Amino acid sequence: MSPVTTLVPSPVRIIGTGLIGGSLGMALGRAGVSVQVEDVSPGTTALAVELGVGTRATEADPDPALVLVAAPPDVTAEVTARALRTWPEALVADVASVKATVLEALRALVDAEQLARYIGTHPMAGREVSGVIAARGDLFRGRPFVIVPHETTRPEATTAMKGLATELGSVPVVMDAAAHDLAVAHVSHVPQVLSSLLATTLLSPTENALALAGQGLRDTTRIADSDPRLWVEILGANAQAVAQVLGSARDRLDGVIGALESLAGDPDPAIGSRRALADLVADGNRGVRRIPGKHGGAGDDFGTLTVLVPDRPGELARLLTEIGDIGVNLEDLRLEHTLGQRVGLAHLAVAAAREDLLTRELAERGWTVAEG
Repeated sequence: MSPVTTLVPSPVRIIGTGLIGGSLGMALGRAGVSVQVEDVSPGTTALAVELGVGTRATEADPDPALVLVAAPPDVTAEVTARALRTWPEALVADVASVKATVLEALRALVDAEQLARYIGTHPMAGREVSGVIAARGDLFRGRPFVIVPHETTRPEATTAMKGLATELGSVPVVMDAAAHDLAVAHVSHVPQVLSSLLATTLLSPTENALALAGQGLRDTTRIADSDPRLWVEILGANAQAVAQVLGSARDRLDGVIGALESLAGDPDPAIGSRRALADLVADGNRGVRRIPGKHGGAGDDFGTLTVLVPDRPGELARLLTEIGDIGVNLEDLRLEHTLGQRVGLAHLAVAAAREDLLTRELAERGWTVAEG
């Protein structure tokens, strides 16, 4: 049998077997790459091996061609420097979610020749749960894989990381460290802060008040249920960019508070108060539309239907089967169901040109359909 050919240098040593490191090992192993794993915790290493992340690294192993450092952000530079010194022929990449601070610290720890073998990466995927037990080999499929070379990175390191992204089923995106850190402040770090901030407002309402919560609240607070220790490290490492984006949000929020205070019980509110609120919501509409859609481009032209699904076994499967029979491709599906309700809501996103057809056909088949 001929050996498996991959786009990734092999063997790969993964240092740190949490959610990201574990998922990388699973995905690369399935692609035929030889994966060695190590973790500061022997118990975590043993669990990672049992879960199929890779084989336990030993001194008898051949030197890795590629080292992936998936350590916590506060020790990433130190672990990366040690890997560069230990394996003088290997390419070394880290997967920390902040790049500029890692690169700056690394410059002080290694020489120029070693630094040339280093490249930053950031697979843009994750889950609310952490640890290797939550690792999944398909975690990175369809997700951006950011590659962050510096001015002296060897060209073959960038090529290898593009190959790695391809093996993972990801979309490689090349950026410099500063641009990456500002970008993730916008799309990841600030959303985490705002979601957590919103969730803190739920500490004071009564249980009866919280019983009124709908899917909108669940959607906007979902990522608030994250690991505080990890996020302290992430936010601290990207403090400048996060503070910059939050400063703009604070200025906007101050304007909204001022408008609300003007409107509250004032028969003659300040001119422009209602306009400020309308502008906020309208600008929010515009921002949402800029988020890339399923097929990778902003402004995907989707329509949304809401279908009432009886709370009985097999009803959701019947709905999905009938959508397929109608011949409409389902772009996205979001389910909403509150304990005790006799029906759930299936929010279906489809191509706008197919929305009327699906609405009509589902109604004819007995489904209750509402737009939006």
